[in-house]
Amino acid sequence: MGVSADHVATLDAFTKQHGLKHRLLSDFRRQMLPAWDALVTDEKSPIFRYAKRAYFVLDREGTVKYAKVMANPLDLLDAAEVVRAVRDSGAR
Repeated sequence: MGVSADHVATLDAFTKQHGLKHRLLSDFRRQMLPAWDALVTDEKSPIFRYAKRAYFVLDREGTVKYAKVMANPLDLLDAAEVVRAVRDSGAR
C-alpha cells in the first residue's frame, strides 16, 4: 500500500484514473509523517509541513526492511531499487 499527504478524495481519483489495485492511504492531517521523519518540520523552510518523498518497505511482521527519505521532495528513487527492496524483504 502507499501513503500520501494528499486528501483521500484526491487519492481515490488518482487510483481510478490509473487503475491501481493497491490501497493508497491518506495522511492529510500529517499525523503519521513525523513519526517516520517524512515531514519538513523546519518552520523557516518555505515547504514547512510538506511531506518528504519517502520509501519504506516492511515485511509481513511490520519490521522495516528498507527506508529512504529523500532530501528534496521532487527527487524520485529509481523504481528498480524499490522493487529490489520489496523482493528482498519478502513483503509481496
